[in-house]
Amino acid sequence: MTTEQLSVQNDAAKSPRALARARKRQSLARFWREYRTHRGGLWGLAGLIAIALIAVFAPALVGDDSQSVTDAPGGALESPSGEFPLGTDQFGRSVLALLVWGARVSLTVGLLAAFLCVAIGTVVGIVAGHFPGWYSTVLMRVTDWFLVMPTLVLAIALATVMDRSIWTVVLAIGVTTWPTTARLVRAQTLAVESRPYIERARALGGSHGHIMTRHVLPNVMPLVLAQTTLAISAAILTEATLAFLGLGDPTITSWGGMLQDAREAGAVSAGDWWYLAPPGIAIAVVALSFTLCGRAIESVLNPKLGVAR
Repeated sequence: MTTEQLSVQNDAAKSPRALARARKRQSLARFWREYRTHRGGLWGLAGLIAIALIAVFAPALVGDDSQSVTDAPGGALESPSGEFPLGTDQFGRSVLALLVWGARVSLTVGLLAAFLCVAIGTVVGIVAGHFPGWYSTVLMRVTDWFLVMPTLVLAIALATVMDRSIWTVVLAIGVTTWPTTARLVRAQTLAVESRPYIERARALGGSHGHIMTRHVLPNVMPLVLAQTTLAISAAILTEATLAFLGLGDPTITSWGGMLQDAREAGAVSAGDWWYLAPPGIAIAVVALSFTLCGRAIESVLNPKLGVAR
């Protein structure tokens, strides 16, 4: 008996759930083999893992009291030294400790805002692509309105009229950055809806909800996954911009808030580079890491793109 025949017999002996799990494992293994061939994607993944570990273990690395203004261990705006590798801020707090704590806020805001953005865009895109006629027309006109409006201006307007908190920033970013995702998902939905098995599902009495959730959504998920990684980097940059403009939560430490504090402390005119450069570099590194991962995922899921490795 050949290997292929044994494989067919083993697959036939498995239950449907076990077979589905086996296929998922094979798909993940195949995805990882392709992903490993992208050097940029591996560098981005390594950077994200390192930053995520720093954010998770921030209390153990720098201590819970490192953000306290009253118990600051150093003097105001001290230059880098053995005790403070990245110097201190205007309150005498370690810039390195603030940088570690800021990773938590920036990653949290980026992930939550990107999830909200992609969730709204996916729902709008699938509904607009599945239902023709005035449903699609209305949804696309609303999408176009959000698309042509400056995203940062809308986010600033929302952050200004609402309470200054991390949830306000997440909401402001999420509800203003979804149109691109909606456009991409709608185009993919239209391509999926034209396939023969969708017509067979309709002929067999499949409801709109069944077709959208069981047939359309699984086929657009690879595109959604790639778009999510790119949306996270954009959300982190937008959060940093809002915090730099003074629209973030003043009670928490974020990289954008550190830049705002450095500007208010006169670090730009005084040349205190150790207060300005670290948060800016951290923002750039995280945004670049997510972008590299997103491009690699996009290339694996769609080899026709031919992204450079």
